[in-house]
Amino acid sequence: MSVLVKQAVTEIRRAIMEAAGRAVADGLFPECPLADFVIEVPANKANGDYSSNAAMAWARDLHKAPREIAGILCERLVLADTFADRCEIAGPGFMNFYLSESFNACIVEDILEKGGDYGRSGYGAGKKINVEFVSANPTGPMHMGNARGGALGDCLAAVLSFAGYEVEREFYVNDAGNQIAKFGLSLDIRYQQLFLGENAPELPEDSYHGEDIIERAKEFAAIHGDKYISAGEDERRQALIDFALPKNIELMKANMEKYRIVYNTWFPESILHNDGELNETVRILKDKGLTYEKDGALWYKNKEILGARLKTEGKSDEEIERLELKDEVLIRQNGNPTYFAADIAYHRNKFARGFDRAIDVWGADHHGHVARMKGALDAVGLNGDNLDIVLMQLVNLKKDGQPVRMSKRTGKAITLTDLLDEIPIDAVRFFFNMREPGSPIDFDLDLAISQNSENPVYYCQYAHARICSIFRKLEEEGKAYRKCNLPELMLLKEEEEKDLIKHLASFTDQVIIAAKNYDPARITKYAVELATLFHKFYNACRVNCDDEALRNARLSLCLCVKTVLANILNMFKITVPDKM
Repeated sequence: MSVLVKQAVTEIRRAIMEAAGRAVADGLFPECPLADFVIEVPANKANGDYSSNAAMAWARDLHKAPREIAGILCERLVLADTFADRCEIAGPGFMNFYLSESFNACIVEDILEKGGDYGRSGYGAGKKINVEFVSANPTGPMHMGNARGGALGDCLAAVLSFAGYEVEREFYVNDAGNQIAKFGLSLDIRYQQLFLGENAPELPEDSYHGEDIIERAKEFAAIHGDKYISAGEDERRQALIDFALPKNIELMKANMEKYRIVYNTWFPESILHNDGELNETVRILKDKGLTYEKDGALWYKNKEILGARLKTEGKSDEEIERLELKDEVLIRQNGNPTYFAADIAYHRNKFARGFDRAIDVWGADHHGHVARMKGALDAVGLNGDNLDIVLMQLVNLKKDGQPVRMSKRTGKAITLTDLLDEIPIDAVRFFFNMREPGSPIDFDLDLAISQNSENPVYYCQYAHARICSIFRKLEEEGKAYRKCNLPELMLLKEEEEKDLIKHLASFTDQVIIAAKNYDPARITKYAVELATLFHKFYNACRVNCDDEALRNARLSLCLCVKTVLANILNMFKITVPDKM
């Protein structure tokens, strides 16, 4: 929470404890240990700015009715040196505290002083976090899941950074293993079909059939002609992979940069194969007796390890049995490692690089892999609880209220490139973070390109631009803004002003909660509510009033809203317009 909010809560807690001490001195409370209690923001603003359940929490300790306890405490509260103005008893004994105008004035001062840093905190204490997201196979175009994963992962990393973590963004490039072999086979056959016609082999059903494969084969042929037709199969396929794979990876990088995503690291899977790290990981599991050979393959005792982990989490034997856990292959009969083996080595590598925590953003269809991955980290001597998986649900594209699955231009499934060509990137990044990751998203293509208050990102941007316009017009009238002192800021007493300040005061807390829950959607919702409260304030409270002190106080409040909106939009790499 912000320093001022923390101070207000601390002062209220201290005032309650001191009141209890006075009640003991007056012989009204026995001298005994007292249970802990909470101070929180009530759901209904009519119940004050903060509410405490101290009276209910102490009923058993003091052998008194909560409302009686609350009455004794309220009579002995001293609030003179606090931000609290008064306390009222409600319901069964809640103590509701109402903050003074000085608190609101200090919040405005604090925002204006901190500017672009307002909302930042030291909550993360500089712990190093690796956020890996998108990590699409470089064998074809990126799809809608990658689009949502990109916006979610990048904005989650931004929220964590704002909350005081040291964050690195990472893209895991699957440039080795079965999918690359399949990539080479697909390219090979398409290349042969260019020159051999009916004599060329058929493309297997489980190969890559996309137009992009044909395009890469044609590009290769334009350079090398039929030179590789007479070459050996292995040589031909490797040449095609060496040509096409870098092009696909560069295209992915370009698409991510267009999406305003810049990674700290593009980590190739091939490193794990080439530097022996994958073999070392398998050796660790072997040395611990966690593998066995069967049918010519090397297996990992997933059932044993995962079962033990689930027991520590409180699962019963019956519950574990119902999960039908199975062991996993690490090395296939042909000697090639599985994707799972590489994944264990990769995550082991992350922690070897000094990260305190790793966060992976996966599609919900990978749900079954989560516990398996955490258990594998336990197995190699790490703590699987230091790996967190954010599972995201599907994206449903809609236009004119109807589902959209195909691109009008290509007649194929809509890709990330299609989306970024059709929809403003501001809208894409905002819309994909309007629901928590575990909820499906209905992405309304018409709404995303509209320029009205129904479009939430436009609505937030317009509030920022409107504030800029207010200052321009007043300057044209010779009423330039000047900084206010504390007594002048205490003129902000209207309900709409207080509601707006209260919302602004909660921004730091909202960032921390979003970081704790891995939920950037909390911030987009906050921004929309902030814009709504601003428009409500603007319509109810005349900013360009005749009272010069009040006018500048209201301009100060406008500046605070402008600052926080800019901080949010900049955090999410969304345009911050001065005019619209």
